Amino acid sequence: MRKIVFDIETKNIFQDVGSNDPADLDISVVGLYDYETNTYQSFIEEEFEKMWQILEKADLLITYNGDHFDIPLLNKYFKKAGRGDLSKLRSLDILKELRNAYGRRMKLDQVAEGTFGINKQGNGLEAVNWWRNGEIERVRKYCLEDVKLTKDVYEYAMKNKKLIFKEGPFTKEIKLETKHWEPVSEVKTKSLF
Repeated sequence: MRKIVFDIETKNIFQDVGSNDPADLDISVVGLYDYETNTYQSFIEEEFEKMWQILEKADLLITYNGDHFDIPLLNKYFKKAGRGDLSKLRSLDILKELRNAYGRRMKLDQVAEGTFGINKQGNGLEAVNWWRNGEIERVRKYCLEDVKLTKDVYEYAMKNKKLIFKEGPFTKEIKLETKHWEPVSEVKTKSLF
């Protein structure tokens, strides 16, 4: 099974586009980790053709809030390139799994702090400002740090069947049922086309 962990940073925010639809935003950087090649890569729009070749071979897309945000936004570009429909690929949205188990959303930063004792080195709004200031390499680095955190959270959850998040002075453990995250016998079941 070819697993891809990915995250997106944007050039703008919802207030800029007057909409709450992620597909109305514009991508600045996509970062991904490919389990098959054990590599981290980042892509700006001019480099998406190389990224499509990786995503088209994916059996599982792993994200944090990807079903709601990253996949619909990236799918806009994927469809425009005539590549098919990314939403047809199997996806694992860790935030969705946490919300289903605990009953509410929490930020990746809260999970990273609770589970690993570390904090993210910025946020999405800062990444938009860095992009606008021409700090493209800084956005790439930030995006790949989020990809690494998402990968680490995924692997910790698979191994320990739980995640921990920090909320103010409190740390809370969330038990997770992960057996459906990675079906052993399942092969790619959906076509992109």
